[in-house]
Amino acid sequence: MNDATTQNTMTNRAVTDSSVTAELARLGSATVYEAYGRRGLIDVPLHQIVPGTRAAGPARIAACAQDDNWAVHAVMAAVQPGDVLILTMPEPRPVALVGDLLLTQAKVHGAAGVLVDASVRDLEDVRELGLPVWARWVRVRGAAKSDPGQVDVPVTVGGAVIRPGDIVILDADGAVVVAQGDVDEVLVAARSRLEREARMRERLQAGELSYDIHGLRARESEATK
Repeated sequence: MNDATTQNTMTNRAVTDSSVTAELARLGSATVYEAYGRRGLIDVPLHQIVPGTRAAGPARIAACAQDDNWAVHAVMAAVQPGDVLILTMPEPRPVALVGDLLLTQAKVHGAAGVLVDASVRDLEDVRELGLPVWARWVRVRGAAKSDPGQVDVPVTVGGAVIRPGDIVILDADGAVVVAQGDVDEVLVAARSRLEREARMRERLQAGELSYDIHGLRARESEATK
């Protein structure tokens, strides 16, 4: 990726306010997923490498060639503070696209988090580094550096299309992506959902049953008539 390509990518990529991404991170992947009409699920098994972390931010993508991490090295030149790095290859396999040295670069340049649809290694060092990382595998096997791959192109991970600048939310529950143009609408819906859940929690703490609150008892009675 040359300097002109990097500049064009940065220019074409919409910027999302950091307060919005911080709020989406607090709301969490489950709430955002439900508020988004159960859309955007990144449906892969993920290891939360640093327990207790969460992240949200615009996607910065390294679409690697198979078993190759050249594009991961290249994408570090484009990382902006608050980005969530998405590291993929055509067929997900237990090959380590990153370890502590690449992730140190990501942290120094301000990445909010990293999603690796492959492996991570140097687990203890990565945990000490503290950068939020989610990976499909933890494996020692290393990647080649033979094919440049592509930076900031749309990719599909776990059935979800992720485009540069789409907002990715990651936490202990998993990962969700929200298209850039849907962020404001989803944020409003997620806030409303959180308020409804708070009211329901109060009712449950007062002794009511979700079986009744959701009308399931009445529906069951009607169905058995």
